Amino acid sequence: MEGQASVPITVVHIITTLELGGAQQNTLYTVSHLDPARYKAVLLAGPEGLLWPEARTLDGVAVYCIDALQRRIHPIRDLVALWCIFRILHRLKRHSQLIVHTHSSKAGILGRLAARIAGISVIIHSIHGYGFHTQQSRVLQRILVAVEWVMARITTRFIAVAQANIVQGEALGLFRRAGVDLIRSGIRIRSGQFENDDAVNIRKSLGVSESAALVGMVACLKPQKAPLDFVELAARVRNEIPDVRFLLVGDGDLRPDVERLVHTIGLERTVILAGWRRDVPEILNALDVFVLTSRWEGLPRVVLEAIAAGTPVVATAVDGTVEALERIADGTRGYLVAPGDLSTMADRVVGIINHQPDAPIKSRHDGILPAEFDIDTMVRQQIHLYDELLIEQGMLEAV
Repeated sequence: MEGQASVPITVVHIITTLELGGAQQNTLYTVSHLDPARYKAVLLAGPEGLLWPEARTLDGVAVYCIDALQRRIHPIRDLVALWCIFRILHRLKRHSQLIVHTHSSKAGILGRLAARIAGISVIIHSIHGYGFHTQQSRVLQRILVAVEWVMARITTRFIAVAQANIVQGEALGLFRRAGVDLIRSGIRIRSGQFENDDAVNIRKSLGVSESAALVGMVACLKPQKAPLDFVELAARVRNEIPDVRFLLVGDGDLRPDVERLVHTIGLERTVILAGWRRDVPEILNALDVFVLTSRWEGLPRVVLEAIAAGTPVVATAVDGTVEALERIADGTRGYLVAPGDLSTMADRVVGIINHQPDAPIKSRHDGILPAEFDIDTMVRQQIHLYDELLIEQGMLEAV
């Protein structure tokens, strides 16, 4: 379905931070790949994140930094952010018809509320996992679910990256099945993108010998990703395989706790804390095993990237991670284990490194990912949704 408008419709994407995460990277890709003849792209984001330099150079995208828009709850600052977002939307609405498309919990709440106050009729929210989870107190969980329920009443349509998030949202009464679309968080699927020398050079830059097994994780160091589990996993695997190195790519609030645990267990020679890196696909190609210790997820883009690199995956069986591994054509790219089950996770990693029978092996597979995980498919599906909602609102003529 395509529509036709006399002037481009403005699509405003709002996200809390521009950290180096899958939701952020895919949002930047979306706003920079809309057809400018049909859609004018605008991006609003808080000041945090390594992707800001990239955002500021996007061709044809108007970018606004909302200084008060930050992840942590702060009533006064959040009200300032709400006012700033409203002012921008109100100003844009004078010159064009608007779609507001929000991402993440904080931007999802403030962005949708500001859009409603500004009188915008098409409001979309993408669920990249929920802001409430079992590690929070029950009181806090109930408050956050109640807030999401209220916001759902002013949301035109939801997008979910994982079927598990749809099931959870329906169970909580946030939406009905007809009010949500499954659009996968995609990556650029390319064949033959790496050579063997690329892996060798990455290992050399990290100080890892060719003989050592290299196990890695790419994640923001926050409770969702359980980076302390990664450190404890490293200790368990090292007990079985002394010549192993563990690489943790990422940063965040829990870095001091991670550093402290590495020192306490005595893993300074085993665990490499690399901080954020921009060469993640190359790093994934250099690994022998990719692990992800998350306690909850949307659809982790990095798991798709590891699969595309031919690297075996050992990950916790949560939300979209399960769907990603189960949708792979040959079904041999990795293992799923229960969150927090470090004993089983360690056994799986050791089995891969030691090439035990039936264990996934490093592969040079091309085209192993289904088309639903392609990033351009993701953009086309979002545009199709924009067209559909605009036609329903009488803001676009069907062709």
